Order: sequence, then structure tokens, then C-alpha cells
Amino acid sequence: MPREFALILLFLASAVPLLGRHRTRQLMAMPQTTKANRLALYRSTVASQWVGAAFIFWRATAHRVPPSGLGLAIPQARLAVVAAMVLSALVLANQLLSLRRLAHEPTDAGSILLQLARKVFPQDHGERLAFLGVVLTVSLCEEFIFRGFSQHVLETALWGSALAGIFGSAILFALAHLYQGSRGVIATFVVGVLFASVRSYTGSLLAPIAAHFTADLTAGLFAPAHLGIGRSALRDGKNEL
Repeated sequence: MPREFALILLFLASAVPLLGRHRTRQLMAMPQTTKANRLALYRSTVASQWVGAAFIFWRATAHRVPPSGLGLAIPQARLAVVAAMVLSALVLANQLLSLRRLAHEPTDAGSILLQLARKVFPQDHGERLAFLGVVLTVSLCEEFIFRGFSQHVLETALWGSALAGIFGSAILFALAHLYQGSRGVIATFVVGVLFASVRSYTGSLLAPIAAHFTADLTAGLFAPAHLGIGRSALRDGKNEL
């Protein structure tokens, strides 16, 4: 493994979780977020994700890692498309069931995930359009970073073991979501294993990207209504005047 690949993995395992927790503490310290706060968060997320993905792509290509190694090729188009449809459908069903359960049994109203949702999810049409850009960015960049680069590097470094790549990338993915608390980390690890397994089976990032996009977009568009977030949009607008 090239030394800079090892440094990238170390950064993903240590600095990324710490930065995420720091940002979360800042958000949680706010009594509420304004439209300007949310749009600024969206812009910084998009910028940081693309910069990180571009840097990793640059270094990977510099070491002659082929597109197929990064999951950027589609060796079996039909298999990849079918996998994308099935995985996205499963993720969509799970998200809708979770939202429905939340609406009827809001027992976790004080959880960190719900508190974050109230602070970061879009509250009007303009914010939803900006949030769409965030979802597209995160689904493309995170899948490339974790299921493309990290999974390939770990699998290659650990005796060509597909399981090492799958579970290693899932651990890194879960650590990156440490700010969501223990429950979020466990859920993210399970999702990471599932997505990495599909990426390994199809040889492509198409299915994980589609499913990731579906999961985040569904949460961002439908969760606010279940949490009553939209009703605070007018009040936030008045606070900014």
C-alpha cells in the first residue's frame, strides 16, 4: 500500500470523525438554525465533499489505480442496473417505514438524530433545491471515497480479501458518522456492509450511489413533515429580518 494511501485511510478514520463531532456540537449549541445557517451548512458540505473526493481521485490515478478498481466502471450493466433498482427500493421502503413509525411512536424525540434533523433539514422550496445538491454530492462523493477508494485499497492491501474490503470500508463509513451517536454508528455500519457487498458483487458503484441518494433524499424531503419542522420556517424567516 502506498504510504499516502495509508495516510488517507488514517485521516478518514480519525480526522473525519473528529471534525464531524465538532460541527455537530456547534449545531447542537444553537437554540435553532436559520435559513442562512442551513444554506451555509449545505455549501460547506458540498465544497468539502468534492474537494476530498477530487484529491483522492487525483492520488489514486497518480498511482495508476484503474477506474474499475475504484468502482467507476460498469462491467455488467444489466446486473448493475437491476441491483441499483432493488437496493434503492429496499432502502426507500425502510425509510418510509421508519418515518411512519416515527409519526406514530415518537419515543426518540430527544435523540441526537432527531435534534440534528430539526436543525439541518430543509424547510422551504429554496432550501429543498439546495438540499438536492447536497444529497447528490454526498451520494457520489461518499460512495467513491468509502466503497470506491477505501474498499479497493483495503482489499488489495489485505491479501486480496473481499471481506476485508467490505468490513474495513464499512468501519470507516461508520466512524465518519460518529456524530450520530452509537445507534447511528451501528446503523451506518450495517448499511456500509450491505452497500460494500453489492459494490463487490457488481463491480460498480452504481447501486450504492442510487441507494444512498434515495435514502438521503427521502429523509430530507419527508422527515420534516413528520417532525413538524416546516412550521418553523416562517418564524426563522422573521428572525432573519
